[in-house]
Amino acid sequence: MAQTKHEIQSLLATAGTEPRHRFGQNFMIDQNLVRLVADVGLIEPGELVIEVGPGTGTLTEELLARGADLLAVEIDRDLAGLLRDKFANNTRFTLIEGDALDGKHALNPELLEAIRAATKKRRRTKLVANLPYNIASPLVIELLIAGVDSLIFAVQKEVGERLRARPGSDDYGPLTIVAQMLAKVEVLRKLPPAAFWPAPTVDSSLVKMTREDRLGKRAATFSVFVHQVLSARRKTLKKALERATPKPDAIIAKLNLDPKVRAEELTPEIFLAMFEASGGK
Repeated sequence: MAQTKHEIQSLLATAGTEPRHRFGQNFMIDQNLVRLVADVGLIEPGELVIEVGPGTGTLTEELLARGADLLAVEIDRDLAGLLRDKFANNTRFTLIEGDALDGKHALNPELLEAIRAATKKRRRTKLVANLPYNIASPLVIELLIAGVDSLIFAVQKEVGERLRARPGSDDYGPLTIVAQMLAKVEVLRKLPPAAFWPAPTVDSSLVKMTREDRLGKRAATFSVFVHQVLSARRKTLKKALERATPKPDAIIAKLNLDPKVRAEELTPEIFLAMFEASGGK
């Protein structure tokens, strides 16, 4: 049974803490939503399930009840202590106390090692989580680069829109392009503020990303290329490409592109073609 708002408040009080804005904490209090997230996760025996930001453990309980081998990552020291006590006797629960990210473009070393170990054993890995909003964008990219097979997560609607955006839209940007070169992105449904406590000021989304990696070891350099080009997103393609490569004319000619089109109007596939034509590796 998922935790109610009152139960979450009681657990926080017992731990001597409260929701912390700096950690992006908004706890899921809609029990149907907790079950829905777990349902979409499709937990199967033998998989490694990662939960970042487990909070008081309401989704954690649901995932463990479905047989998950769960690796939880919690930065909040008070909540980490609560989780450690709560699941001390569950052999399928492992806790990493710390930030899921090690800087902006790297995973926590302990988390990364767990993913690599699972991959080496040909063990499927997935993220199932209510993500802290302040780390969601870089985290999902780094998890996909590390080899996580699927990601199912609740996140602020803005992030979901950016992940699935189409060329030419206001939400379309570097995050969109890199994400769509690494995974199939689906926004499954909108989640109202009332599903969380404290209630966020905006809607949230339930997002599913299924890894379809077309970048491999080129992900980091491709991301730099995309950021450079889109730093001049409203300029013509030739002007935008000049920021990323010394040979914009040759790339435009080779790919038969319109030099007057704006970079923000090009698909992720064209960005990859331009990257490869520039000699990107």
